[in-house]
Amino acid sequence: MTPKTLRSPLALAILAAATLANADVELTPVTVEADFRQTDVQQIPEAVTVVGSDDINARSAEHLEQVLSFAPNVNYSSGASRGRFFQIRGIGERSQFIDPVNPSVGLVIDGIDMTGLGGAATLFDVKQVEVLRGPQGTRFGANALAGMINIRSNDPTKETEGYLSARAGNYDSYGLGGAVSGSISDSVQGRIAINGYQSDGYTDNIWLNRDDVEQIDEIVARGKLAFQVSEDTDLGLTYLYADIDNGYDAFSLDNTRETYSDEPGTDAQDTHAFALSSDTQLSDALILQTEFTGSWSDIEYSYDEDWAYGEYIWLDDDPVYQPDPCDTTQGPCLADFDGYSSFDQYLRDYDRQSADVRLMSGTDGRIFGNTTDWVAGIYAMQRNEDLTRNYTYLESPFESELETTSTAAYGELSTQLSESLRLITGLRVENWTNDYRDSDGIEGSTDETLLGGKVTLEALVSFDHLAYVSLARGYKAGGINTDPDISEANREFDTEFNNALELGLKSSLLDNDLKTRIAAFYIQRKDQQVKSSYAVLDTNGQPESFQDYLANAAEGRNYGIELESDWNLTARLSWLLSYGYLITEFVDYTYQTIVDDVTQEISKDGRQQAHAPQYSVSSALTYALTDALSFRVGGEAKDAFYFSDSHDERSEAYVLWNARIAYSQPAYEVALYGRNLTDRDTQVRGFGGFGNDPRKGYAEEPYYQYGEPLTYGVEGKFYF
Repeated sequence: MTPKTLRSPLALAILAAATLANADVELTPVTVEADFRQTDVQQIPEAVTVVGSDDINARSAEHLEQVLSFAPNVNYSSGASRGRFFQIRGIGERSQFIDPVNPSVGLVIDGIDMTGLGGAATLFDVKQVEVLRGPQGTRFGANALAGMINIRSNDPTKETEGYLSARAGNYDSYGLGGAVSGSISDSVQGRIAINGYQSDGYTDNIWLNRDDVEQIDEIVARGKLAFQVSEDTDLGLTYLYADIDNGYDAFSLDNTRETYSDEPGTDAQDTHAFALSSDTQLSDALILQTEFTGSWSDIEYSYDEDWAYGEYIWLDDDPVYQPDPCDTTQGPCLADFDGYSSFDQYLRDYDRQSADVRLMSGTDGRIFGNTTDWVAGIYAMQRNEDLTRNYTYLESPFESELETTSTAAYGELSTQLSESLRLITGLRVENWTNDYRDSDGIEGSTDETLLGGKVTLEALVSFDHLAYVSLARGYKAGGINTDPDISEANREFDTEFNNALELGLKSSLLDNDLKTRIAAFYIQRKDQQVKSSYAVLDTNGQPESFQDYLANAAEGRNYGIELESDWNLTARLSWLLSYGYLITEFVDYTYQTIVDDVTQEISKDGRQQAHAPQYSVSSALTYALTDALSFRVGGEAKDAFYFSDSHDERSEAYVLWNARIAYSQPAYEVALYGRNLTDRDTQVRGFGGFGNDPRKGYAEEPYYQYGEPLTYGVEGKFYF
C-alpha cells in the first residue's frame, strides 16, 4: 500500500471527526440473527457488519445498494436499475444474461432465499441488514461461497403502534408508506408494512426527449404474523410482495447521462414469497426449529443493445441501412452513420421452495460432560428457472429450463474447552443437481456432493476482548454454459472451492463507549469461476454477437484486513467507521478470445480480480444540537477497480459525502437529506473490448454506467 492509498480514505474519517462535536447516541447490544443462535455482534467469532435501522434512516436509504458501504470490503455491480449483484472480499457475480448463475453471495430476506433477486432488497420498515463476510459453508451452503446478506424487517409487537411516512426529492422522486403493528388476540400479533417509491431516474434520453427512461417504480408490501401456540411453541408467518417496474437505459455512446436509445429497456420484478417458521422447546434439553419457504418471481431485463437509433434491414442476405428521420437540433445525428440496431430481452420465471428442520441443544442438552452445545439439521431446496430470450437477430425466441435440487445434512458443535476457550466445529454435506435443456438442443446435467464447514477457536482474552481464529471451506457448484455460440471447449465449468483463514479481535473499550472489530483474512480460491465475455465481429467489423460464459481459473488469492468501530466520543457525539483493505490476484489464469478472426490466448496471471477495490472506507458522525435536533455527516471512499476479468477497463477512485439533519418528537420526525453532495460521477458498471459507436467506426473504447448523482429531499414520519 502506498502512502497516498493510506491517506485518501483515512483522511476522510479524520477530517470528519475534527469537524463536529457532540451527539447523544447510546451504543446498545446488536444481535446477529443469521446464525443458528442469536448472538451479539461483539461476541460472534466471525466478521459481521450489522446496519441497524438508525443507520438506514440516517442514510435515507431506499435500497440495499445505498448502505453496503457500511461494510468493509463489500462492493456491488449494477448493469441494471439497481445494484443487485454483490461482491464480498472480491468474490461475487457482476451480471446475468443467458446463463443460469450459481451466486457467490447469498441474499435472504426474512428467512426467504432471494439470492440473485436483489431488485427486491428495499429497506422500508427494515430492522437491520447483516453482512456476513467469509464462507458460510455450515449454515448456508452453496449460495454463500463469499458470504451472506441477511435482511430482517421489523417484527410484530404486542402493543399497538404504527407510522406513516412520506418523502419528496429531486428527479421528481417521492415515496409514501406506512406500517401498523399490534395484538390481534392474546396469543397472536401482526404487522403490515406497505411502501411505494417513484423517481424519474438520472438519465435524459435525447432522441426520445424523455427524462424518465430510467424510472424507479417500486411497491413492496409485507405482512407478518406471530403466534404463541403454547408456552413452548412459537410460530411465525411472513408474506412478501414486490412489484418492481423500473426502466433501464443507462449506457450512452458519449459516456454521459444523455442517451440516444430508441428502445429503452426494462428492469422489472414481480415476486410473491412466504416463510413459515416454528420454534418449539421440546424439553429443557431439546429445541426443534423448522422453516418452510417459497417464492415465485417473474423477471424482465431488457435493453437497447446498440444504444442508438437507426437500423439494418436484410435484403437478399445483404445488409441495407435504412436511416430513421433525424432532427439535428436534438443532438448528433447518428442516422448519418451506418450502424446496426438490436434489442435484447430476458424473461425469467423463478420458482423456489425450501425446507429446513433442525434440532438444537437446550440448557440441559449439552453433551460431552455438559461442555458442548450442538445443532443438527437437514435441508432441502428445489429451484426452477425458465428463460425466454427475445433478441433481434434470433429467428425465434430462445427458451431454456433449469431444475436445481439440493439436499443437505449439517451439524455444529460448540465446546467450552475452558473458562476462556471455546472450539466451534461445523460441517455440511450437500448434494447439488442441475438438469438443463434449451431450444437450441443443448442438454446437460450435473450431480455433485459438496463438502463445507468451519473450525473456529475462540479465546476470551479478557472481559473486554474476544479473539478468534477460524478455518472455513466454502463451495459453489459447477454447471453448463448455455450460449449456443460457445465452443464445446468452454461448454462446462467446475465447482469452485474456497479455503479461508481468518483471525479477529473484538473489543469493548472506554467503559463500552468504544467498540471495535478487527479481522485479517486469507482466501485460497481453487478452480475459481470467472465470467468471461467478448464480442464476435462480423466481416464489417461490427459486433455480431457476444460470447458470455463461465470458466475456471487455476487459482486465485484474496487477502486483507477489516476494521470497524462504534465510538461515543462524548455524551452528544458518536462516530461510526469501517475500513477495508483488499488484495486480490489470479494465479495461472489464461483464456481464449477472438481478435481479427484469430484465436488468441490471454494471460491474467497476477492481475487484480474484478470489482475488488484495494481500499474501501465509510465514516459517519452524528451530532445532537438539542435533544430533538440532530445532524449527521458521512462519507465513503473506494479505490479504483477492474470492471471485468475479460478486459482491463477500470473505474475511478472516489470520495462521496452525504448529510442529514433531523428534528424528532415522540409523535413525528422531519428531516432534510442529501447524498453525493459534491455530485461526483461514479462508475458502477463498465464494459471494454469492443466499440459501439458508428460515428467512430466502432473503434474500441470503454463504456460506463454511472451511479447515483447528487440527490436531496425532505422526508417525514408521523407515529401513532
